Amino acid sequence: FALSGFLRVATGFDIGLSTKCVVIPKEMDMCHEIGYSEMRLPNLMGHTSMAEVILKSTSWQHLVHTDCHPHVRTFLCSLFAPVCLDTFIHPCRSMCVAVRESCAPVLACHGHPWPDSLDCDRFPADEDMCLASLTKEYKYLHKVLPKPACQACPAVEEFFTHKRVLEVFCDNNFAVKVKLSKKRTVFGDQEYDIECQVEFITQGSLLPYETQSMIQQWLLINENCTQRMTPTHRPMVYLLVGNIEEGIILVNQVYRWQRRESQLTLATQKWRYHKCL
Repeated sequence: FALSGFLRVATGFDIGLSTKCVVIPKEMDMCHEIGYSEMRLPNLMGHTSMAEVILKSTSWQHLVHTDCHPHVRTFLCSLFAPVCLDTFIHPCRSMCVAVRESCAPVLACHGHPWPDSLDCDRFPADEDMCLASLTKEYKYLHKVLPKPACQACPAVEEFFTHKRVLEVFCDNNFAVKVKLSKKRTVFGDQEYDIECQVEFITQGSLLPYETQSMIQQWLLINENCTQRMTPTHRPMVYLLVGNIEEGIILVNQVYRWQRRESQLTLATQKWRYHKCL
């Protein structure tokens, strides 16, 4: 998106540092394709070397991948990789608050509090020149999808009958076939290849690609579950079955889809003609 769309015109201010423009490094994936390619150093987090910027920003890339808020990438990159203009453009306090409200629960799910370094009170009010949140406009223009919940991991079931699986299907909203594998990364942190295929949706107005997107987000937010399902780098296949209740996605059952697993294949084939009691 174009950065200019977020700017509120008013008086700018600088933090009085002698800065230089540098190319955003390839290691900062989260700040690529954001509308500009050069950043100011030192940045708004007080990082003075590119090595420090890369080290500190990589820990946030996972949060960006969860897509916990439409502006999480803009917010973090405005701090870690501020655009090369005559003055620093801070994120507005309203943007910080909006991102914090959506993304702090994701950090909490991973055992981390919202950090003091991102205290929203340190950012300017919307009347100043800053990056403003477009949350209201975003909701108006985009369909608001259910959000994944941070939850206890369902046990992975490996032994079951197709009749029992059909009963479970009747009690839930969706079933998604997921192929998971671990990526090998330069920094040694956990990343995953996630492929989703919607086997069916029993009710609701969601399109298959929307359900795929939400399940990918659930797997990133509930990373403890994803880790448990990917003990090796070899791809593993599962069927995730769950409900959407009051705008929250909950996965209630996880079935291991073995290569020769006929019961799950049978259940998904029979589902088209199955009548729930």
